[in-house]
Amino acid sequence: MALRDSHVTLAHGGGGKAMRDLIEEVFTSLFQPPGMEDQARLASTALAAPGARLALTTDSFVVTPLEFPGGDIGKLAICGTVNDLAVGGAEPLWLSAAFIIEEGTEIALLRRIAATMADEARAAGVRIVTGDTKVVERGAADGLFITTTGVGVIPPGRELSAAAIRPGDRLLVNGGLGDHGATILAARGDLALSTDLQSDCAALGHLMAAVLKAAPGARAARDATRGGVAAVLNEMAEASGVGLVIEEEALPLRAEVVGLCEILGLDPLYLANEGRLVVVVPEAEAEAALEAMRACPEGAGAVAIGRAVADHPGQVRMTTRFGGSRIVDMLVGEQLPRIC
Repeated sequence: MALRDSHVTLAHGGGGKAMRDLIEEVFTSLFQPPGMEDQARLASTALAAPGARLALTTDSFVVTPLEFPGGDIGKLAICGTVNDLAVGGAEPLWLSAAFIIEEGTEIALLRRIAATMADEARAAGVRIVTGDTKVVERGAADGLFITTTGVGVIPPGRELSAAAIRPGDRLLVNGGLGDHGATILAARGDLALSTDLQSDCAALGHLMAAVLKAAPGARAARDATRGGVAAVLNEMAEASGVGLVIEEEALPLRAEVVGLCEILGLDPLYLANEGRLVVVVPEAEAEAALEAMRACPEGAGAVAIGRAVADHPGQVRMTTRFGGSRIVDMLVGEQLPRIC
């Protein structure tokens, strides 16, 4: 093993042997990209189908702490990128990963994060095929930033779009809401709170494929990350020009999440999720879609939370436990520090 340092130094970003050792021993030994060129060369039989399209997404990931109950920044990067492809109806196939590493970061920490990324990519059925590393001076980054780009293939004839939502369609989610946001908030240690919460971070490509097989008429899907379910629903309502109504009683919220929100004066609908999506399907396909979700580990807690209506177009409303109604608006500013 050539890499003997315990912490990253500026030499590891200098383009010489130290940099090569860091890349080879921490990253490419686990990711095993096809070749070591300056670009990945991609081929898939999925592209041969007439009408197949490429889907491309990119995202940057920052989180404090870098490791948290239920995951780490590497798991966030893989799952977040896979999910952005999957909710558009694409089969995720390839990822790139770029790392901005702060001087002084523990190499053991980098190894753990890279190992998590390799495991998550393998489970999601994608390959990390290219990437980049940069080392910045101490204090110039918050330990580690990761930017990932994902490429997938959308089969011929598949068209998911929020603009396709119609009155009567059902709104489905695949499990408890707000777990990730609440977990990160507690993990920072600023609040002296003890909780058993774990992040919901998960790759949802397999679950989304199961939903589309069971409910081929699915209208649209979004993963509820920053801004939570409230942001996703508002985006869908605006794009479709219909109203959306959710039922407070139907929302899958853990008691720990509700309790944390009550203590801090937060609304769990705005908490970030990293393994939760909202799927809109026609009424006739709702039960089939729910059954498909529940058959997947990531969708065991799937429920219907509401429906699309012709009233109040472009607006989201919630029917409360007491029979009243309130508007669920788009978040203005930030409810929490950024956590994904």
